[in-house]
Amino acid sequence: MRRDPLLQSCQLGPLKLKNRLLITGHEPGYADDGLPKDRYRAYHVARARGGVGLTMTMGSASVAPDSAPSGGGVQAYRDEIVPWMRRLAEECHEEGCAVMIQLTHHGRRSRWDRGDWLPTLSASHEREVAHRHAAKQAEDWDIARIIEDYALAAERMRDAGLDGAEFLATGHLLDQFWSPRSNTLEAPYGGSLENRMRLAMEVLSAARARVGKDFLLGLRYAGDEMCAEGVDEGEGFEISRRLKESGLVDFLNVTRGHIDTDAGLTDMIPVQGMRNAPHLQAAARLREATGVPVLHAAKVPDVATARHAVATGMVDMIGMTRAHLADPDIVRRIKAGQEDRIRPCVGANFCLDRRFQGAEALCIHNPSTGRELHQPHQIARAQVKRRVLVIGTGPGGLEAARVAAERGHAVELHEAANDPGGQVRLMAQSERRREMMSIIGWRMAECERMGVRFHFNSMAEPGTVTGAGADLVIVATGGLPHDVPLRDGQDLPVSGWDILSGDVAPGRNVLLFDNAGDGAGLQAAEAIARSGARLEIVSPDRALSSEVMPMTLTPFLREMQGRDVTFTVTWRLQGVRREGNRLLADLCSDFSTARMTREVDQVVVNNGTIPLDDLHFDLKPMSRNLGELDRAAFLSGDRQEVTRNPDGAFTLFRIGDAVASRNIHAAVYDGLRLARAI
Repeated sequence: MRRDPLLQSCQLGPLKLKNRLLITGHEPGYADDGLPKDRYRAYHVARARGGVGLTMTMGSASVAPDSAPSGGGVQAYRDEIVPWMRRLAEECHEEGCAVMIQLTHHGRRSRWDRGDWLPTLSASHEREVAHRHAAKQAEDWDIARIIEDYALAAERMRDAGLDGAEFLATGHLLDQFWSPRSNTLEAPYGGSLENRMRLAMEVLSAARARVGKDFLLGLRYAGDEMCAEGVDEGEGFEISRRLKESGLVDFLNVTRGHIDTDAGLTDMIPVQGMRNAPHLQAAARLREATGVPVLHAAKVPDVATARHAVATGMVDMIGMTRAHLADPDIVRRIKAGQEDRIRPCVGANFCLDRRFQGAEALCIHNPSTGRELHQPHQIARAQVKRRVLVIGTGPGGLEAARVAAERGHAVELHEAANDPGGQVRLMAQSERRREMMSIIGWRMAECERMGVRFHFNSMAEPGTVTGAGADLVIVATGGLPHDVPLRDGQDLPVSGWDILSGDVAPGRNVLLFDNAGDGAGLQAAEAIARSGARLEIVSPDRALSSEVMPMTLTPFLREMQGRDVTFTVTWRLQGVRREGNRLLADLCSDFSTARMTREVDQVVVNNGTIPLDDLHFDLKPMSRNLGELDRAAFLSGDRQEVTRNPDGAFTLFRIGDAVASRNIHAAVYDGLRLARAI
């Protein structure tokens, strides 16, 4: 362990860090009234306790009211933030973890109809594609005020006892000024590189004057915007050289790309199925050219990649930010020689996708993340040992089994299929989503480590359950494809599952009706398009795949836009008729009386799942609680004590899609909450 490159100390300016792993600035959306209160603090303290050397709080805390933060974002322009940040810093420091904050003015990367309804501000009037709002072009008095706003925000953080601040340039106001593609100002803040960089230099200078030499200052920026008319790698090197020579920064946090479009953001922060650590070489080249300490993060999901980046001198510190959402104890696991037990980040991007929906960031398979106050990552042992029987090895069933075993209970699990995974195994049939199987693999390994007994190819029936002598039975049997109710031809469509499983081959001219708007529909569509078929995706919604957010949607769209695929929104499948060897798909609209018909050779439908709950209802009369869930106890984490049938042999519950069609996170969270109280 003493020789592990990741565990070596690192000197950034006046600060010595205990190891080379950091959590880069990100906004989980946990603020309360714009302030980082208890929930926010608990999230970062959990990761500090897990051993990370530096936690970078906030993803762009706003330095001014006309930089409206996203939902759950932090307002660093308020003096009230100081005591909250002081407490966060003190508790992280107690764990030996340094604390910084990422500060920004969003510029045009925001909306005017948020917060105080002030116009967004930028170096041009041009709108950002992602946020779709035109900005006010900054005047001299705007610029003077913003420089002071940055300096004051940094001073607040110093007064709160933080170790430093990072200013975010990438896609935000500082970058909007220095990138030629978004700056139409004249001198002194437009035109030459020196003029375009003037705002950043004046911000850094003003902040340094306020905070002194013992407070870290750094900048996160793109050394190459990878787009026409933007900053290229050569100009990125020059920007970096000027930042170094200014003597104002202690480190550079380097990335590559641009974030003003959904596709650009996805390339900068890659998602599942995309290449790991795609910008690491670019960061290494910049570090070699400048000699400045370099931090970097972009889809570094595993310890091996992080260790390689540090061991080869490519960077000084490496960020594993989304990986720490999945497992806050990465460093602790490394030190204990338990890297194989780290809960893996599978790149599903559920965390960032939820931020695009205006909700808080959550990890797809660690429901304790963001819920540390009432669902801590550590599982306490139960005082009384019980026998627990789980039916189904999807993510919900395996999580219930894992947590129950962690509590010390004797756990037995039955699965009808030959292999574990349920719908996740079907999902992982797509090359782009193979990483999802780690959700299952990690839980299987943990359950096996704790002695959970598995029975595969076991179609559980009431006799199976009664013969097991269990105190508590959890039905996690998932669901089956839900048919779309049709006026006629109900038996003619096939499901997206049929396509993904390979049970049905794609036709040559296919209509896919996506009534769920989720990832399963996209996966089926991609499989059909890749077969060479002509495909039309029809949705009753106003937008394609309404449940799939832009970063996850981007790779699918890239794949299908290069093929014979048509996207048709606001139309609903009403019926299917056979005419010879053709199918006629009748479409209607929720918005009008319009009707139209498509002639195809295959109709595929995606409509979520319907619970596979026969076993639950067969067992219900035999159970002590008659299958009832005490919802108040479930929400508060208390033990389930409903007794409706005193002569019942066991207590019965069902979770996940066996209750209703939802998603992986919901199933896992069901399993955690239920098993934690056993």
